Amino acid sequence: MKDIDVGIVGMGIYIPDTYETAEEIANQSGIPVDVIKNKFGFNKKPIPGREDGTMEMGVKAALDCLDRTNTNPLDIDVIISIGEEHKEYPLTTTGIYIQEAIGAYNAWAFDVAQRCGTTVVAMKLAKALMKSDKNINTVLIAGGYRNGDFIDYKNERVTFMFNLAAGGGAILLKKNYGKNLLLESHIITDGSFSRDVAVKYGGTINPLTKENIDFGIKSLDVLDPQHMKRGLGEKSMPNFLKVIDESLKASGYTRSDIGYVAMLHMKPSAHQYVMNELGVDMEKSIYLENYGHIGQIDQILSTFLALAEGKVKDGDIVVWVSAGIGYAWDACTIKWGSS
Repeated sequence: MKDIDVGIVGMGIYIPDTYETAEEIANQSGIPVDVIKNKFGFNKKPIPGREDGTMEMGVKAALDCLDRTNTNPLDIDVIISIGEEHKEYPLTTTGIYIQEAIGAYNAWAFDVAQRCGTTVVAMKLAKALMKSDKNINTVLIAGGYRNGDFIDYKNERVTFMFNLAAGGGAILLKKNYGKNLLLESHIITDGSFSRDVAVKYGGTINPLTKENIDFGIKSLDVLDPQHMKRGLGEKSMPNFLKVIDESLKASGYTRSDIGYVAMLHMKPSAHQYVMNELGVDMEKSIYLENYGHIGQIDQILSTFLALAEGKVKDGDIVVWVSAGIGYAWDACTIKWGSS
């Protein structure tokens, strides 16, 4: 029996045309603009316009993906939403909304969430679904992100999240596509950090009230700064490297085989540290200084840009790596081009 492979047919992106600049954030926060540009690592970032709801940005990216891949939405079997929980209406299912909006009437849909690690998790799930179910041949992964809505630039505890931006991404996977193969993934989660970062108001513990509404809507915060700083200082970078190494190893490759790294946006020193530790030239990645951090969309965006710039070519081994509050570290390996 022929082994089942899963390949990437193509990607779609939606980036709002409204931006917030480092200068504007400096004026709001009191932090020097050169610190925002050079230490935080962004010159500007997209922010949502009036019509850029989280679910809607997922739809826009999905439609872009279908257009670029010339795909009939009726051929999609499953839709996995990677959109954030912060969306137009709580307790609605984004994947099902995308299904209706793009006309994928033969599909079924569900949502998955692991913060900025969500896309890699969705890739792993999509591959497993296609390998285990003979009726699933085409999977669309799509979603939007705008968690920057919750950031208060006056809160010094969240300066590391000043880069949170807005946008949508989509990726189409097909069984036995024969190229752009999704190989193996590796994921680590550590629940000791599970409540170190949270939106403080709006849940069942601290519901929004008329008294706290002004503060509550901007209340993404670090609830235990010392624990997070101490713990992540010990674990984060080793876990970044571990998920990459384990993903490569399971796929039959090593660090020396890496042709491109699609990495989430983080401060420049951290990005450079990971690349240096991997022994991979900085030219084999794209630093997203004009996009900021669009959560779990970053890996799709990075690869999309790399293909447009010719940084990813047939035969390249591409590694996607992410990390998300909770805390999670995720990587998957892709062999670009024909198998």
